[in-house]
Amino acid sequence: MKKAVLFWSGGKDSAMALHRLKQNPQVEIMGLVTTLNSDFKRISMHGIAEKVLDRQAEQLGFPVIKMWVSNQPDNYSYEASFLKTCTQLVEMDVDTLVFGDIFLEDLRIYREDLTTKAGLKTYFPLWKSSSVELQKELSEGGFEAITCCVQSDKLGKDWIGKQLNPEFFMKLPPGIDPFGENGEFHTFCYNGPVFRNPITYETGEVVFKPLQIKQTDRAEDAGFLYLDII
Repeated sequence: MKKAVLFWSGGKDSAMALHRLKQNPQVEIMGLVTTLNSDFKRISMHGIAEKVLDRQAEQLGFPVIKMWVSNQPDNYSYEASFLKTCTQLVEMDVDTLVFGDIFLEDLRIYREDLTTKAGLKTYFPLWKSSSVELQKELSEGGFEAITCCVQSDKLGKDWIGKQLNPEFFMKLPPGIDPFGENGEFHTFCYNGPVFRNPITYETGEVVFKPLQIKQTDRAEDAGFLYLDII
């Protein structure tokens, strides 16, 4: 029996990974871990406010451990926060960390190496699932989510706040991974079989954050558009 915690981002991948975990009789779910930006008090990359995360956790019925990192953490500071959090998890008798990654091999290897350092194991319930399979699971499973962050040079403002439904996937531009696995977009999941009740929310302003370090293969105005979830 695995005693596991899921790294919860607030989005569709986390919700779907949690759903699969709950269906696995060999896993005991001990709680969630969420990485938050200590400067903005928001979930890293997704930009979801801490208070909205707390509403999600309440409806999920699991305790959430908050892993705080700086606004632009380097590898050393991120890993220090990760290992510190793992120390707390070991004290809770957790033995397995669960991630919602789908196919990025280098990211999986990084997570596995870091988790091994902490004396824990990893589990990837969505690993190598096809986009067709995941889209079917999303729509037929009753999951509801909207885009809360998009890459400005990949999708643009018209894609922020969009509901994930068959039309969304059909209209995605060429070269965009259907599940945003390359970071093209991130989502806020507010309903589905993992929640006791749907998450109540409103949407606020859209904020643009340029890339802190320019990359040669990205446009001059490249960055991220964040939708404030209230």
